[in-house]
Amino acid sequence: MPSLHEQAHLSLKRTVIIAIFSAVAVVLSLIESLIPVNVSIPGAKLGLANIMILTCLYFLRGRDAFMVVILKTVLSSFILGTFSTFLFSISGALLSFLAMWGLLSLGREHFSMISVSIVGGISHNIGQLGAASLYLKTTKVMSYLPLLLIAGILTGIAVGIAVRYLIPSLSKLSLFEGFLTKPA
Repeated sequence: MPSLHEQAHLSLKRTVIIAIFSAVAVVLSLIESLIPVNVSIPGAKLGLANIMILTCLYFLRGRDAFMVVILKTVLSSFILGTFSTFLFSISGALLSFLAMWGLLSLGREHFSMISVSIVGGISHNIGQLGAASLYLKTTKVMSYLPLLLIAGILTGIAVGIAVRYLIPSLSKLSLFEGFLTKPA
């Protein structure tokens, strides 16, 4: 059982990591908004901020990653968007988080980082389309689902590969000591 001092130290480190991951996720969202993606699929994005969400899921608890999701979505939407973009973004982000957290809860050894990321990318797109369908009161937006599923797979692969390289690098930093329980 860790001492009270050690518990306080770990709690502070956890808070710092959440703040850093949230800030980097917002910056990645801002950078992504500047990258012209020439696809004619509404809602298709690179999902760069998901690098931080998935990384957080590997280092910290689910509730910590959930906090990163909320902070990233609220701050990014406040800077970049409108209420409807917030609604679509939060719906996709929450479904994506739940799907990735659920897989990792079943056992990290059963799923590769890339497969967890792909499920997250697909879930994000399904969540956004569901919100758009409700908001616009039409199911016609679901016609984009096949293209968004492909986009989710491709971006999921890219994010998963990025996280595969990021986790070992971060694991070498003293800030992350005591958080990564199993090799990714």
